[in-house]
Amino acid sequence: MSERLETLEDYYKRLSHLHDSNGEINDFEIGKSHFNISPRKYCDFKTPYNRRDFYKISLIIGKGWFKYGKHELYIDRPVLFLPALNIPYSWVCDTNQQEGYFCLFNQEFFSGSQAFEPFKKTSLFKEWSKPIIFLDEEQLQTVTTFFNNMYRLNHSNYPFRCNAIKSNLAAILHLALEWRVDDLEVENQSGAVRIYRMFDELLHKQFPLDSPAYPLELRTAADFATRLHVHVNHLNASVKSVTNLTTTQLIKRKVFEEAKNLLTYTDWNVAEIGYTLGFEEPTHFNNFFRKNAQVAPLRFRQENK
Repeated sequence: MSERLETLEDYYKRLSHLHDSNGEINDFEIGKSHFNISPRKYCDFKTPYNRRDFYKISLIIGKGWFKYGKHELYIDRPVLFLPALNIPYSWVCDTNQQEGYFCLFNQEFFSGSQAFEPFKKTSLFKEWSKPIIFLDEEQLQTVTTFFNNMYRLNHSNYPFRCNAIKSNLAAILHLALEWRVDDLEVENQSGAVRIYRMFDELLHKQFPLDSPAYPLELRTAADFATRLHVHVNHLNASVKSVTNLTTTQLIKRKVFEEAKNLLTYTDWNVAEIGYTLGFEEPTHFNNFFRKNAQVAPLRFRQENK
């Protein structure tokens, strides 16, 4: 995939003129959990055709053109837009009358809460799902209420505002799953997407891990290829073509995410966590975690418990 990957840092540099209601640019620290929400009346007339490494959900009230992957669609009524991270998209306004909201958040925000765990096994934000949900009047009012709540909370001093924002965001995602009954069927997908989808489902089906007595079963690209009855090179090529990441990178990313969850939400010792995640030696797990988190597992637990 040759399209440019836009990071959150790139986004804020590109839209440095986008201010919040207090006239201040929203702070962003690389590697930290991040969420932001803005009214769409301040959105650019045209957004670049890029892939993004962050999640973005938009409530779009206004007319315009979407280009999503290889597809183009004219929008002339309210929609909820939930794009996959690895598919490039762009939006061009057709009129100056644009309303609604858009919220964006990174992997750390999405992975750092149990409220979002159920969605990781669904079609949300996946390459094979349809990203646009057209809304009737009742659905629009319901979704607008949750976006209003998130915007208000994001600008409040409420000490538990982050948890409250996550609850409202989770409610929107539940509604998206309830309303989107027309996801692409397996037979309508390309061969690469079908293989990636099966790999993704196998990967997420293994989590969350419940006990050190039941360690991770599928740990390598070869393990997944064997289970899927395909050659490992074919699996790697399919995953790479869809996500622009290697099979091993995706496995390691999920293992690291689960490691953080286990350190935060269980009382298992570090050796038990490492063993359950497939590391035969505690030092191997410590090295893996430190490389990804820039901090030792015990230190991470102390800071996040």
